[in-house]
Amino acid sequence: MAPSERGFTYLELLATAFILMILASAVMPVARVTYRRTKEIELRRELRQMRTAIDQYRVTAQQGRFAPKLGAEFCPPDLDTLVKGEAVVGSAGAKLKFLRRVPLDPMTGTAEWGMRCYQDDPDSSSWCGENVWDVYSKSEEKGLDGTPYKEW
Repeated sequence: MAPSERGFTYLELLATAFILMILASAVMPVARVTYRRTKEIELRRELRQMRTAIDQYRVTAQQGRFAPKLGAEFCPPDLDTLVKGEAVVGSAGAKLKFLRRVPLDPMTGTAEWGMRCYQDDPDSSSWCGENVWDVYSKSEEKGLDGTPYKEW
């Protein structure tokens, strides 16, 4: 065979493509699970961040550092209050802020979270609108462990 006639046959190319397709099909499920696990880690982090901010708001309100809304059980009236802050008692213009921004729900891609009031049942899916005692994802999907994201 002359050097100019070297190359791959159609059969060799077809076999190589077939092997690559088998390898790719084995990798895709692993990639999907890894992507989902990463989203779940983000969800846990965002929920922890907001719940910590709500707890800090309650402790600070109970200490009397600002005047909370009456009847709110020392809970913020909404998530935006955690971002905008509350005016410090006895200080001209100073505010206590608890979040830089309301984080996005990684499962829905929006900044809309399910909320529960202090007066609501622990598994309630409706918000009374008076205060925010807890937050949860509005996603209808289930996690890798089979638990709905709403219950996290």
